[in-house]
Amino acid sequence: MAELQKWKLLQSEMVINHRWCKVRRDEIELPNGKIIDDFFVHIKPDIAFFLAITPNQEIIFVRQYRHARDDFFIELPAGGFDAEKENPEAAALRELEEETGYVPQSITKIATLYNGPSKDTNQIHLFLGENAVKVSEQNLDITEEIEVLLIPINQVLDKIKNGEISVVSSIAALSLGLNLLNQK
Repeated sequence: MAELQKWKLLQSEMVINHRWCKVRRDEIELPNGKIIDDFFVHIKPDIAFFLAITPNQEIIFVRQYRHARDDFFIELPAGGFDAEKENPEAAALRELEEETGYVPQSITKIATLYNGPSKDTNQIHLFLGENAVKVSEQNLDITEEIEVLLIPINQVLDKIKNGEISVVSSIAALSLGLNLLNQK
């Protein structure tokens, strides 16, 4: 079996360089020699997710409107951040408190994942927070209108099965985080 080889970058140009959307067009040479002159890469900020659990064994979720799908979604608190300026744990804590007003008593790193590495550059950092308590009111951005939901752990799987919770990154964090919690 032949050893896998990386693609060779021949040329790269930024075709969209906006604060909220960055797209790079690469010209690449595949290991078989074929040239692809229009491989587009989305340059996205890293994302920090928090699976936070209250002392009453409730998971803290947020419900908010998502314009691309023109609908409301139940997700774990999360947000993008600049990995060169902020570490993932600090970003996750900041997002959790801003979106929900809750802060956990203990934090465990769950994993670092990739959502779409064929076209996206970012990493998704997942954290588990136990004994999260409300310490402040929400501090939302101008684009955010967020409802905080406390869902008992034993109801989460049913909400995934019936489609109430359907965002892949939240489901991945729930799966990994609840498994980690069960191992403790």
